[in-house]
Amino acid sequence: MKEDFLKYQAQTSPYPLALEVSHASGSYIYSTDGRRHLDFVAGVSACTLGHCHPRVVNAIKEQADRYLHVMVYGEYAQGPAVELCKRLAKYLPAPLEKTYLTNSGTEAIEGALKLARRYTGRTGIIAAKNAYHGNTMGSLSLMTYEERQKPFRPLIPDVSWIEFNNEKDLEQITEHTAGVILESIQGGAGFIQPQNDYLKMVKDRCEEVGALLILDEIQPGFGRTGKLFGFQNFDMVPDVVVMGKGMGGGMPIGAFTASGQMMDTLSHDPKMGHITTFGGNPVIASAALATLKELVEGKLVEKTLEKEKLFRELLVHPLITEVRGRGLMLAPILTSEEIVNELVLRAQDKGLILFWLLFEGKAVRITPPLTISEEEIREGCGIIIDILNDLTQ
Repeated sequence: MKEDFLKYQAQTSPYPLALEVSHASGSYIYSTDGRRHLDFVAGVSACTLGHCHPRVVNAIKEQADRYLHVMVYGEYAQGPAVELCKRLAKYLPAPLEKTYLTNSGTEAIEGALKLARRYTGRTGIIAAKNAYHGNTMGSLSLMTYEERQKPFRPLIPDVSWIEFNNEKDLEQITEHTAGVILESIQGGAGFIQPQNDYLKMVKDRCEEVGALLILDEIQPGFGRTGKLFGFQNFDMVPDVVVMGKGMGGGMPIGAFTASGQMMDTLSHDPKMGHITTFGGNPVIASAALATLKELVEGKLVEKTLEKEKLFRELLVHPLITEVRGRGLMLAPILTSEEIVNELVLRAQDKGLILFWLLFEGKAVRITPPLTISEEEIREGCGIIIDILNDLTQ
């Protein structure tokens, strides 16, 4: 299978890990050679409830027996999508009440950017340096990584950047600005949290000049930081919230939510201002709805901070300079990129799945399922410390 994988399936890097997957359950992925691998990555923050959670699987099966795709998005009332959007409105603060369901996080970013320009009648978009919002053309345009952008230019115009957590840069948000887009916790940059009421200050500045604040919750969202959404840790409410990854319990989905007044502008002048064929797919929406119910009813969100504390107690080593992040969105920072590479590769050989962050070479991604047990945390952290001990000899 590995040979066919490399020959027939387009790759995203020169040297993929190429684990040959047999099946997955709970916190483990099983390879075709019969080995089990403890998953500290959860499909890059996507498998919120672990692999093949019974509630999610049952929801998929039950909906598949009723109907699959029946019509392009926004034309027919389909129970799973309607109930999912209604539940999101229940758990999000006012005025975040109307949701547009998409196929992925980056597609939701595209929709949010269009919404900001459509609603304000302005064109300027401001993003943060070292941000990552996806790889479609609009999302790519928000990066500050020339190496990634250069082969695909020209990108969308009228985008500028501010430094995350820099209060002075907020002066760049003006009456020309349609929207400011930030991650509630910067992901690819190294799990950088906002400091000193930074998000609140950005929102105040946006209100002052009539710009929209768009918060990207694609990684922090759905319980990973001790709240259902990361911004709820910072006593503020964005104009638009974008979500994805962990929303679907392992199924592909994204969404953006705003006020009803704001979202309704996408329905006219022009009509179908943002359209998608498969957004709101009933099977996917059923999986997302089951995930949301389990997160809330199972008290998994509150338990993330307890599990974070255990990770921090166990991940102490001279090669670890700090552990960034919050809840179960953690990034140990090691002394060199070479150590990181050795750790990730050796861990897979020892039955533990770790991964890199996009732009911070000294960081190791630890974003396990929220269902991970204390015993599994101890097992995985023990493997990490053993590898780091070997690397110091």
